[in-house]
Amino acid sequence: MPTVLLVRHGRTAANAAGVLAGRSPGIGLDEKGQAQARALALRLAGLPLAAVVTSPLQRCLETVQEVLAARDGSVHQVDDRLTECEYGDWTGRFLKELARDPLWKVVQAHPSGVRFPGGESLRAVQARAVDAVRDHDTRVARVCGPDVPWIVVSHADVIKSVLADALGLHLDQFQRLVVDPCSVSVVRYTEVRPFVLRLNDTGGELADLRPPARRRRRSASGDAAVGGGPGTA
Repeated sequence: MPTVLLVRHGRTAANAAGVLAGRSPGIGLDEKGQAQARALALRLAGLPLAAVVTSPLQRCLETVQEVLAARDGSVHQVDDRLTECEYGDWTGRFLKELARDPLWKVVQAHPSGVRFPGGESLRAVQARAVDAVRDHDTRVARVCGPDVPWIVVSHADVIKSVLADALGLHLDQFQRLVVDPCSVSVVRYTEVRPFVLRLNDTGGELADLRPPARRRRRSASGDAAVGGGPGTA
């Protein structure tokens, strides 16, 4: 099966200021975020990408632009299911202020029971995001074949919810996961289960995610392997 790289957008001024940007328009990358996106592009330079799918929000689109800048003819696809959570009345407020709201403790301890006032539930976020990633993964496998890498560019809570699903965690555990700006988390879906290959990776080479060279299939009498994850040979 293909390998999906879950990439969070680069830092924004809202991130730096501790503001919950949500779906507010006009939230682009700040200077540090642009540098993070350029560094990410360098990390990905040697990796063929079968597809690039992104949230429609500006900060994700700007991150994608940096990733694709040196890839002639490469295109991206926007999927609204990968957009940020609709935080409703919480949108645009400072996190330190929200931390005094009684709902904040529920968001931290029991997120599966939360619907943001005037907004969306975190269960709905996870459902749409997981469906989107799995739908695109199936399409990439059908069109491009197995092992190929492809990218999703989205937001912290969205990516954390997808990772929780891949790890077999209840949504109430997703706050234990950390997804930093321009980090890469890697999942490979198989017919049996997903495998999480990397989590919140913010540095180092990604070339080992290149698809392997095709080899001739072994005969039926060849040695078989029994292992616990993808890549077992």
